Amino acid sequence: MLAVKFDSGKIVLDEVPVPSGDGVLVKIRACGICGSDVSILDSGFPIFGIPGHEIAGELEDGTPVAIEPMDPCGRCRYCLGGDHQVCVKGNEMIYGVGRNGGMAEQIIVPAECLVPLPRGLDATTGFLVEPLAVAVHGVRRAGIDAATRVLVIGGGTIGLSAVTVATSARAQVDLVARHPAQIAAGRQLGADIVESGKDGDYDVVLDCAGSPSATEASCEALRPKGTLLMLASSWGKIEVPGLTVAAKELDIVWSTMYGRSGTTRDVDAAAAILGNREEVSDALISHRYPLSKAPEAFLKSRDRKGGAIKIALEP
Repeated sequence: MLAVKFDSGKIVLDEVPVPSGDGVLVKIRACGICGSDVSILDSGFPIFGIPGHEIAGELEDGTPVAIEPMDPCGRCRYCLGGDHQVCVKGNEMIYGVGRNGGMAEQIIVPAECLVPLPRGLDATTGFLVEPLAVAVHGVRRAGIDAATRVLVIGGGTIGLSAVTVATSARAQVDLVARHPAQIAAGRQLGADIVESGKDGDYDVVLDCAGSPSATEASCEALRPKGTLLMLASSWGKIEVPGLTVAAKELDIVWSTMYGRSGTTRDVDAAAAILGNREEVSDALISHRYPLSKAPEAFLKSRDRKGGAIKIALEP
């Protein structure tokens, strides 16, 4: 089968064996290109084989599913508490990092990784469950509800996913975004667009950009005793304005991937939101490419000024 590989900073298309072994075989219909995939490609960060963790496909009987792309041990103290995202297995458990991911034609995963999609939602859209689940987890950790005044800084996929989840929680949401396509998508998802949010007296600010300037702006926008939620994936050091953080007694909450809240998985909550809001896929998916054109798709994913938001690879 055809699959994507990373080789010395380049995208390589390779013929690899069809996956076999224990688990459920999924025929992949779409896999999103995440910003972390681009960072892995550029940095040379070692991965097992096939990249891609934003995955959806069909079972052998045609049932559409998304995939929660991790296989935690289920036995460590973190898994037992529902925090599978910080399982002691680390990167080894993550599909697209420590094991073969979804930029291919097929994948085998444990049945526990399958995420049923709501009626009417097909697998070519279901891959958005993964980035939405990142936002569900963060919004849950920050305690955002209908009484919360929220600012999202950063209009990429994670920022727009955060807007989606926060507005679904009935919060009042403002968005700082740089590019016209991001601004249009933010409005479509229910956010008001602001230039900076400085001195905005927000209850919670979500840093979805991960840059030093965004982190500083986030702290400036918060009210005293407010909460800074670090939702962006940052590959470098993060600095905060110490005096501002101390003077306002800000809480800083970190969030990674997705886990459980009681018996509910963040991925299932994300699937429900995606099924209830038809506008989400239109707002987030800017381009679709066949898997055979993965090099062009990765190149386009860097073109934020040109309107790229979420790029989907389709086998």
